[in-house]
Amino acid sequence: MLNKGILCNIFFDLDHTLWDFEKNSSLTFERIFEEMNIQTAIDPFLSAYEGINHNFWKLYRENKITQIELRHQRLIETFKAIDYDFDLKKISTLSELYIRYLSTFTNLFDGAFKLLEELKKKYKLHIITNGFDKVQHYKIKNSGLSPYFDKIITAEKVGYKKPNPIIFKYAINLTASKFSESIMIGDSLEADILGAVNSGMGAIHFNSHNEPVHDYCPIVKTLNEIKNFI
Repeated sequence: MLNKGILCNIFFDLDHTLWDFEKNSSLTFERIFEEMNIQTAIDPFLSAYEGINHNFWKLYRENKITQIELRHQRLIETFKAIDYDFDLKKISTLSELYIRYLSTFTNLFDGAFKLLEELKKKYKLHIITNGFDKVQHYKIKNSGLSPYFDKIITAEKVGYKKPNPIIFKYAINLTASKFSESIMIGDSLEADILGAVNSGMGAIHFNSHNEPVHDYCPIVKTLNEIKNFI
């Protein structure tokens, strides 16, 4: 159990934690496939994209690929995986449409607003995200999350991505917090949980995509469970 007596600041991840990335991403691709008249079934594409996107984000976190490579290569590899001969000249257009439309969909995980309403009464709430700066701000605004958060910290602005301790130190300094009085809630064991714990911050793992069980911190499967630990 975390020490409620000294907890002052709660830092949330955004994608896969509050904002339902898979659902919103699927709706985005459905719109793009129709608009670009892409003649292949959407379900096999989405199934392949989920794992490929996850792997490319890991490479991006580790600074092994650029943002543009992430945005383009994940699409190229997904079309290859489903054996669809997509015109590679159109990858840039598809990528731009994806970024443009993604934040217009606003599905959150069940219980997000209820949890934030309760926590906002007791703690200062902030976001730390590896997502692209403009896109993340649009997601937060469009989905009605803006009123709940004091600071939005993006890796693109800081120049370092989770789990790098520099972004956590930046967040602590920006919010005039202390590691010992703060907690990180996120979906990624590597980026959110280990990043926070190794920096001296508490953590709760919202395990939204079935990562391995561990003992670094409490693990929850729903947002409603979080209130049992803070």
